[in-house]
Amino acid sequence: MKKADLVIVATILASLSAPRGIRAATDPLEDVLREQTKARQEEQAKELKANEQLENLQRGQQLLRAQQELDQIKQQKVEPSQPQKPEAGQIQQQLDQLKNDQQLQRLQTDQQINQIQRESDPLRRQQQINELQRQQQLRSLQEQIQRNQLQQDLERLRQQQNTR
Repeated sequence: MKKADLVIVATILASLSAPRGIRAATDPLEDVLREQTKARQEEQAKELKANEQLENLQRGQQLLRAQQELDQIKQQKVEPSQPQKPEAGQIQQQLDQLKNDQQLQRLQTDQQINQIQRESDPLRRQQQINELQRQQQLRSLQEQIQRNQLQQDLERLRQQQNTR
């Protein structure tokens, strides 16, 4: 081949290989972005788990206080009256059930977080994190309603006891 032909072939080869070089340069960039997204999502999952643990501790403290109040009402009760026994027993059962439900929910949340961390698709992982956060907020509100109801029941028992 002539020198001019070699230059043309070299130029063509160089132009064909340039996009590959650019693509090769973007692949590490995409990898870095994927890793950053994954790290952010893992951090969100950790924060979610930490928030769940904090909420569980707070709920546990509230349940403990309610339990102590119920125990005080039972101890202060001088004369046994038939209507209060079943009611106090029902409140106790509700408190026990609430504690059991919270333990079960903690285990289920841990399983969901582990499953989310194994998800390879970043978009799907983010959707799962958002859904888990929504579920936790809803569950927290439901538990707050239950706690408020139990608190009202305890207050009513106290008032009944004080009027006697």
